[in-house]
Amino acid sequence: MTDTNVSAPGLLSTLRHLWRDQRIWLISAAILAALAVFDPGQARDSAVFAGSALLHTGPYLIASIAIAAWAGATGADNLIAKAFTGAPLLMIAFGALAGGISPFCSCGVIPLIAALLAMGVPLSAVMAFWLASPIMDPSMFVLTTGVLGLEFAVAKTIAAIGLGLFGGLVVHLLSRSGALADPLRDGVGNGGCGGVKVRAPKPVVWRFWQDPARSTRFGKTALTTTLFLAKWLTLAFLLESLMLAWIPTETVTAALGGTGLLPIITATLVGIPAYLNGYAALPLVGGLLEQGMAPGAGMAFLVAGGVTSIPAAMAVWALAKPQVFALYIALSVTGAFAAGLLFQAWSMA
Repeated sequence: MTDTNVSAPGLLSTLRHLWRDQRIWLISAAILAALAVFDPGQARDSAVFAGSALLHTGPYLIASIAIAAWAGATGADNLIAKAFTGAPLLMIAFGALAGGISPFCSCGVIPLIAALLAMGVPLSAVMAFWLASPIMDPSMFVLTTGVLGLEFAVAKTIAAIGLGLFGGLVVHLLSRSGALADPLRDGVGNGGCGGVKVRAPKPVVWRFWQDPARSTRFGKTALTTTLFLAKWLTLAFLLESLMLAWIPTETVTAALGGTGLLPIITATLVGIPAYLNGYAALPLVGGLLEQGMAPGAGMAFLVAGGVTSIPAAMAVWALAKPQVFALYIALSVTGAFAAGLLFQAWSMA
């Protein structure tokens, strides 16, 4: 009896720790298990979709993980931090431009974002990059040109950079009052204390593999980041597969069809929960435009959906504190609506 009474609290504590540390994996497993019971075909399709998506983003993830681990092991993160110091407005412009043309998806750039914030890089510059990055990249530009035309692709690129600038400036103004000083969740990148690396930089050791301690740090950082990304991306892609399967295209078409100001507002709001993914959304928008949808509505849908898509939004939620996540969503919605209005006005000129 005594052993049972003693072990029960220990078991509860173990379960609590298991849930805290592995809850994302457990949620993904629960989703697949429920699907396997009620819809075996969808369970198979969702598992294949998640696996394929992970493989597709794999090269970007591997590159970004390696860069983050290498930067930490060599001490090159000090140089990266210095590159993001200086005039705040210049750094915001640099972040927005880099995000608008970088080949990294919203998930592949997570390790870099976490590392930059942990090193004390201003959130304004990082937010500019973070907002612009999911909207456009070189492959997306090519595909957008093929589906919607060069004019739309160029306008979407400008919208990405513009949203980054807008978001960075807003965060800069808020930060001047002392808000958003510690944007990362506890335990992610050591929060804002990484600013010490900027104030008291250590020498860079390029051949880090010759130093056992630095080699160990490289392996530990790479493993930790990989596991962090794997659990969140697996859940994100599983949820995305269910959106693709359960939200009929006709429903989206009915909500976004028509012309005028209302479709832009609707497209901005609908783009948040109903967005499929950057590549699947292009043919949908192309079809809607052929049916008479306002060009501004198409732009608002692509911009809002791109920034707030499940992988992008969950990446921000996983890294940042709730107030930063809320600001990210608010900036996305406001910027997408503005992009739609401006593109609509330009199209009608």
